[in-house]
Amino acid sequence: MSAPARILIVDDHPLFVEALQRAILGIFPGTVTREAVSIAAAKTVLAAEPMFDVLLLDLALPGTRSFEGLLELRSLHPSVPIVVVSAYEDPRIVHDVMRYGAAGFISKSADRAEIAAALKDVMDGSLTLPKGYRPPEAPEASEGRGDLADRLKALTPKQLSVLRMLRQGLLNKQIAHELQIEETTVKAHVSEILRKLGVSSRTQAVIEVQRIDFESIIGENHL
Repeated sequence: MSAPARILIVDDHPLFVEALQRAILGIFPGTVTREAVSIAAAKTVLAAEPMFDVLLLDLALPGTRSFEGLLELRSLHPSVPIVVVSAYEDPRIVHDVMRYGAAGFISKSADRAEIAAALKDVMDGSLTLPKGYRPPEAPEASEGRGDLADRLKALTPKQLSVLRMLRQGLLNKQIAHELQIEETTVKAHVSEILRKLGVSSRTQAVIEVQRIDFESIIGENHL
């Protein structure tokens, strides 16, 4: 008899997590689910229990911006398929989620049959996308984001943390304090970040990372 599936749900909305758990257990009885309310909490769970079949991730979590959480978890646990489960269904967000290494995207408005089909596809090793999804127009504009995705995937988890703090405007000394490492180590990380992103300054690195900020898309949809 095969072991039950294991799914980690990373979402800070208790009612949605409970509803998703009920849906999962209704579709796949016996499935073991774990919950985390933040990227930091997810990292703790994964450090103790790394053998999950699927990780379901909400993009809008406290303590992280845009696709940073997805990038960090993908870098730390590349063998765990991550499916973004989000209320934001803009095709540009779905497109970028896949470019940044997700195994799929499920809308929070999906019904039980759609969730079942999506999870089955991912656990079978396939990708899953929302029903009716069409890639965004202007592929020439998204091409640059795809190139940036490839470069960001080359960063280590620690380098992603340093880059996130650069984006917040922190100095090397402040980053060293936050990460509890030497300032010389921060400088080494910054040098590697610049090299991997193909830029020559911290400012250029921050400008590049602003291109993955999906909050601007969300804002457009709420005008």
